[in-house]
Amino acid sequence: MEDGSRLVVGVDIGNSTTEACVASIGADGVEYLGTALTRTTGVKGTPDNTAGAVTAVRRALEGARRDPADLDLVLLNEATPVISGLAMETITETIITESTMIGHNPSTPGGQGTGVGTTVPIDDLTDPAGPVPDGPAIVVVPRGWDFDRVAAVLNRAVGRGLELVAAVLAQDDAVLVANRLTAAVPIVDEVGAVDRVPLGMAAAVEVAAPGRTIRTLSDSYGLASVFALDPEQTRQVAPVARALTGNRSAVVVRTPSGDVRDRRVPVGELVLTGAGKTLRIDVDAGAEAIMELLGRVQPLDDATGEPGTHVGGMLAQVRDTMTDVTGQPAAEIRIRDVLAIDTFVPREVRGGLAGEVSLENAVALAAMVRTSRSRMQVVADRVAAVLGCSARIGGVEGQMAVRGALTTPGTDQPIAVLDMGGGSTDAALLTRDGVCTAVHVAGAGELVTKLIDSELALDDRETAEQIKWYPLAKVESFFHIRHEDGSVQFFTEPLPAHVFARVVVMTPDGPVPVRTRHSIDHVRRIRREAKRRVFVVNAQRALHQVAPGGSLRMLDFVVLLGGSALDFEIPEMISGALAGNGIVCGTGNVHGTEGPRNAVASGLVDAHAAAPVEELAS
Repeated sequence: MEDGSRLVVGVDIGNSTTEACVASIGADGVEYLGTALTRTTGVKGTPDNTAGAVTAVRRALEGARRDPADLDLVLLNEATPVISGLAMETITETIITESTMIGHNPSTPGGQGTGVGTTVPIDDLTDPAGPVPDGPAIVVVPRGWDFDRVAAVLNRAVGRGLELVAAVLAQDDAVLVANRLTAAVPIVDEVGAVDRVPLGMAAAVEVAAPGRTIRTLSDSYGLASVFALDPEQTRQVAPVARALTGNRSAVVVRTPSGDVRDRRVPVGELVLTGAGKTLRIDVDAGAEAIMELLGRVQPLDDATGEPGTHVGGMLAQVRDTMTDVTGQPAAEIRIRDVLAIDTFVPREVRGGLAGEVSLENAVALAAMVRTSRSRMQVVADRVAAVLGCSARIGGVEGQMAVRGALTTPGTDQPIAVLDMGGGSTDAALLTRDGVCTAVHVAGAGELVTKLIDSELALDDRETAEQIKWYPLAKVESFFHIRHEDGSVQFFTEPLPAHVFARVVVMTPDGPVPVRTRHSIDHVRRIRREAKRRVFVVNAQRALHQVAPGGSLRMLDFVVLLGGSALDFEIPEMISGALAGNGIVCGTGNVHGTEGPRNAVASGLVDAHAAAPVEELAS
């Protein structure tokens, strides 16, 4: 540039977003000119990041009203990718031996109570003068039957001596049929696979009163009482009871012995190598035991899983993914950190007839993989070629973040930062003497989204992401909602019909329904617990690694950075967890204007400006 200053852009490539900070560096120091934010392209730390980095640089220059031709240097962070996955702790799927289950919980079952009898097709009852089956009967009605006809046939059969104790319908007619029957019986409807309900078998139907949930069929000993099971059979049908817990209605049918086979896949051992030793642990031991063992092999050199098991497959997939995106041989890829969390995952129930799922114990594992520096240099070379300037790796994320955090008003050295992104949580400490230490630990925003999605059985990542980011409410009428904090909000215009009586996420674009039967308190508890198990746990273990002597009481200032620091409750949760150590903790405000964003990109510029003259010249 004509005045002798240099136009430099720092670029922070994260798991989810890429940030840029443009500055002019001259004899009078650093003048920050503007910032930009865009979505990361490709897996963090791979050549696919080039497009996102170039976009961020161009947007930053445009915002600063600077000519791209004047750009001298682009500084990139040394990005470390994080891949996360789930490894089952117990079994792959709930296996039901000697029973079949329907527990899809229709919104409007008919009648109430429990009926135990034998499944009978309604076609056997259509003859007005024909005989009726002996004993208690549970009538199964296929699709295509009008509710008036169903009620008429059943009433005539009852008049001929049928002992009707319950009914199972394919269509959404339970209330209409119940209102027309002379005998009050529980009715479960909306059974799409009604044609697969075994006939002539012992069965039980239970419908709870409005506002209540079933008690007998969701209890292992209740099932044992209904079907006269021995202790071993009770053990076999225990998954049925677990899967039906919380339902308002359910059907359980006893099938012939051997009709459904049991199949299990072992979860396997996790092998951790580090600190000159190799330790093994069964994932069945749970997250707490895994994390305790991890602490004994720090710093971790690698993690592997037993072949042919869940954990072995999960970690092998991590390596295969990184091989695909980086080109590095799988044998050269090392997992440098793992985070284990006890959770639940919905698994399909083998033997179910209506897509039933059961929440099974699982261990969520986030694994952090480091790429080689040469892969980031490829990104730098490509950025330089596209923009027609110099580009190089300017520093490690943690060290750069702590420099950017120092521009937050009210901070001073020594200072620690927690950079919380989508895949990893980075901690760094800058001492009063200017010595900086940094660590990366696996697990951040993406893992929280996975936990919410899994534990609420949403199978919808977008909804899980919205639940993570925004508060909840319950729509109580077309003109008012009750927020999760108990406050009530009224509206002058009616709310959309599709959100009525639903738990909703209060997004900036309006309320979005959560397709779950769980209460607002349950959804909120799942959300907060997922954040606590990932962010609070990671904040503490990362800060322990950088704190002098491993003591959090040796820390003065902790600044929260990254996209997850914008969350409406994570900063408060972390501050509360650290409060007992006398730490001043809060959300960063880079340059006093950028909030917790742009710390790494700004730190790259600051570190470059502070480098010796001969290094700048190079």
